[in-house]
Amino acid sequence: MAKEVEWHKQFNIGVDSIDNAHRKLFSIVRKLIYLSENENNGQWACGEGLKYLKSYAIGHFADEEAYMRSIGYSGYEMHKCLHDNMRYKTLPALERDLKESGYSQESIQHFLGICLGWLTAHIMVEDRAITGKIPARWKDANTGKNIDALETALAETIQEIFSLPTEVVSEHYSGENFGSSIIDRLVYGSEDGKHLQIFLVLEESLVLWALNSLLDMQLREINKLSMNAVKELCQKIVEQVGIHFHLSSQYQLKNSHLMTLEQFRQEFCMECFDYSLLFNTGTGYFAFCTEQA
Repeated sequence: MAKEVEWHKQFNIGVDSIDNAHRKLFSIVRKLIYLSENENNGQWACGEGLKYLKSYAIGHFADEEAYMRSIGYSGYEMHKCLHDNMRYKTLPALERDLKESGYSQESIQHFLGICLGWLTAHIMVEDRAITGKIPARWKDANTGKNIDALETALAETIQEIFSLPTEVVSEHYSGENFGSSIIDRLVYGSEDGKHLQIFLVLEESLVLWALNSLLDMQLREINKLSMNAVKELCQKIVEQVGIHFHLSSQYQLKNSHLMTLEQFRQEFCMECFDYSLLFNTGTGYFAFCTEQA
């Protein structure tokens, strides 16, 4: 992961104070990755380092928001919403994961992977949009009753199928790598020509737990048989969520195929998702992304 934490010129947005803060954040993450990969560094070192990362990031958010207000940036409200999602949902959820697991290697990788992925995507798109280099990705906040209903439907579905609790980690998941995962893309169509794409990203630890528990299998790693079973599970998840929104009468499944992380990220760069949620089940993470056309 350390190779991914290199500062590149394309990250610059053209505002020195913001660019310097971004470079500092990358430097902090790089040091934390070193700490996490060195067995001689204990829980205390990682814990203190992660606290510093959180503190610095939150301070940077405030400075960046002040700059946006000073120039009258039109995308300020949406940008602040993204900061608030990270500040009040993602970071606290990741911290709970760390503490409850005793700062396990897996939880540290979740924290660093999601923070690094979020930081990179946020700088490359949302922050560069501040200075007009590119358009912002997120057009609407998608908050309120609609997103609450979707979160509830997903939580109930995971409870029904897997008997697992869920916690929302992010309401604006940006394709961050939270560990080895299986990604399924499901495309639905309606009689009036509308299309609905749903991407499910399931961490392998969650998949293995589900298959071993539900199907009484003894899998230690993902194989071809389990991949096919995952596709069926993904369809079942969407079917159950769809019941909450009466989608089964409107849309029919047209095709489903598995994707690599790189393919998913490329798709993420091209699409503007209506909803993109990240959850923690305590057994593994999963993301649910939708785009309607």
